Amino acid sequence: MKELLRLDAVGQAQAVRDGQVSARELVEAAIARIEEADGELNAVIHRRFERALAEIDAIPADAPFRGVPILLKDLGWREAGEPYSAGSNVRDEAEDAPDAYGVVRLREAGFVLLGRTNTPEFGTTITTEPVAFGPTRNPYDAAYSAGGSSGGSAAAVAAGMVALATASDGGGSIRVPASMCGLVGLKPSRGRVSHGPALGESWNGFACPGFVTRTVRDTAAALDVVSGMEPGDPYDAPPLPGRLADEVGRDPGRLRVGFLTAHPRGDVPEDPELTAAVTGAAALLETLGHDVTEGGPAALADPEFPRHFAAIVSDNVAALVAGLGAWRGRPVEPDELEPRNAAMVAAARERSAADHLLSAQWMDRFRRRMASWWSSGYDLLLMPSMGTAPFRLGWIPPDDFTTASSRTLSVVAYTGPMNATGQPAISLPLHRTASGLPVGVQLVAAAGREDLLVRVAAQIEQARPFEHPCLP
Repeated sequence: MKELLRLDAVGQAQAVRDGQVSARELVEAAIARIEEADGELNAVIHRRFERALAEIDAIPADAPFRGVPILLKDLGWREAGEPYSAGSNVRDEAEDAPDAYGVVRLREAGFVLLGRTNTPEFGTTITTEPVAFGPTRNPYDAAYSAGGSSGGSAAAVAAGMVALATASDGGGSIRVPASMCGLVGLKPSRGRVSHGPALGESWNGFACPGFVTRTVRDTAAALDVVSGMEPGDPYDAPPLPGRLADEVGRDPGRLRVGFLTAHPRGDVPEDPELTAAVTGAAALLETLGHDVTEGGPAALADPEFPRHFAAIVSDNVAALVAGLGAWRGRPVEPDELEPRNAAMVAAARERSAADHLLSAQWMDRFRRRMASWWSSGYDLLLMPSMGTAPFRLGWIPPDDFTTASSRTLSVVAYTGPMNATGQPAISLPLHRTASGLPVGVQLVAAAGREDLLVRVAAQIEQARPFEHPCLP
C-alpha cells in the first residue's frame, strides 16, 4: 500500500476509479503513514481519523477525488466542530464557525479530511515552531526547519503522509516551506480563492489560500477545485481561460523571462546556493527556448517596502488579537502570546489609523510600479524562493524580536512583494545543497496568469522531473 502513497493526488484518484484500491484502503494507508512518520516530524497536530473513515461511504461515486486523503493547515481552512488553534494557546475550543468555502469544495470533490497541520502562532513567521504544539521537523533533516507558516503541511506532503495539503501565503508561507521541503507551492492571485465565510480578506489582501503538492498537475487540479469568487468577496481575480489542469502539458510559447540572483535592495545577504539555484533554472529555461535576461522590476529596490509591509502585518495581528479577546469575553494579555506576536501588537498600538492607511496607500502605489514591469513586455520573473539557504530549527530566536524580525524579513524579501501586489508566484524544487537539502526557485507572473505559471512549471517538470526521496 505504501506504493500508493508515492502517487500524487491525481494518480491516487485514478487508482480508486480504476478499482486498484478502494477509497477506504487508500485512507487507511495514509493514516498508517501518519502514525509511522509523524512521531519524529510533528506535522499533524489534530487527527480526525475515525470521523474521516466514517465519512467515506457517503462520498458520491462520481466525485473526482473520491477517497483521496488530505490534511488542512490549522490556520484558515476552518472546519466546523473541529479544534482550531491557529498555532496558539489562546484558542482552545472547537471551531464554532461554518466550514470555509474551500473546505466545502474539497469535500464535494471527494477529498477525505484527516486532520490539521502545525503552524506558527497566527502564521506570523517563516518557521513552524509554536510554543503551543512544538516544532515541525524537516523530513530531509530533522535538525532543520520545515519552513512556515505552512510548515506542517509541507512536512506531511514531503514525507508521503498525504499527496497534498492545504496552505496559505501572506508573505511567503506557501513558497518558503515548499522550498524547504522540496515541493511545488503556488501562491494564487489575490481573490482566486475565497477566504469566506469567516473573512473577506486577510492581511489587507496579502494572504491567499492554496496548497503544497509534489507535482504541478496536483497544484493545478487542486486550485481548480477551490477557485472561484463567492458572494460578498472583496476581490475577484482576473478570469482564467479555462481549467488549470488543462494547462499542464500545453506549450507556453517563447517567453521573455527576467531573473535576479541578488536582491535589488542590497540589504539581503547573497548566498551561493541561491545563486546556483537561480542560474541553473535560468539556463534550463534557455534550453527550453525562452529568452532569459538578467534584471527585474525597479520597484523591488525601494528601501521603504519592509517598513510598510511589517506595519500592515502587525496592524492585522493586533486586530486579530483584539477579536480573539472579544470572542472569549476577556482581553488577550501580552504574556499569553508568543513574544514575537506580543511585540507586533505593542508596535501596532503605537501607530494611528491614519498611519495604517498611509502604509496601505503606499502599497497601492508599489503595486502599480511593480505591474509596469510586466506590462513592458516581460512574461515571468525568476528569483529565489527564499532570501536565505535552508536554516536549522531555532534560527529564528523566539525571545529576540529584533534578530527574529531582521532574519524573517530577509527570508521573505523575494516573496513578500508578490503578496503586496497580488500576483501569482510558484516555487519549484530545482536545486539541492551539497548536503541534499532542497532549495526552491520562484517564478512570478502578472496578476491572473496562473495559467502561464502552470504551463511553464509543467514544462520544467517534464524536462527535469522533481525528486522526492523522503517518500516511503
